[in-house]
Amino acid sequence: MDELDSALVRLLQEDGRRSNRDLARELGIAPSTCLERVRSLRERGVLLGIHAEVDLTAMGRGLQAMIAVRVRPPTRAVIEGFQRFVAEMPEVISVFVLTGTDDFILHVAVRDTDHLHALVLDELTKRQELADVRTSVVYGHHRKKVIDLG
Repeated sequence: MDELDSALVRLLQEDGRRSNRDLARELGIAPSTCLERVRSLRERGVLLGIHAEVDLTAMGRGLQAMIAVRVRPPTRAVIEGFQRFVAEMPEVISVFVLTGTDDFILHVAVRDTDHLHALVLDELTKRQELADVRTSVVYGHHRKKVIDLG
């Protein structure tokens, strides 16, 4: 990664829909150079895709929560099976697999507290491997749009 690659990544994080021509103009390089650099970033796995940011409230999922989960026994099969299960749940935004006291943190988005309550009681606790679950409602969430590579 050189300075030009870093600048391209920063610009694409700000707006992944920018045209090659716009990127090249902003960076003061030829469009062909820009196109080749972006292709190289994709091939090297630096750029994984372009994603749309979604307003969860507008989608009817205005309540977010973090759910800490412990499973037992903490074997590879149990961890991987639970991870596959929660990854398929439509309410789950992110799954973090951890070391330490908790095995997972689930970031979920739901309609309201009743939906959250049902998710925990009716979906998660039906799993036999679930040893402990703690839920924290998210009051606010700020996600960095641009990761500084410098």
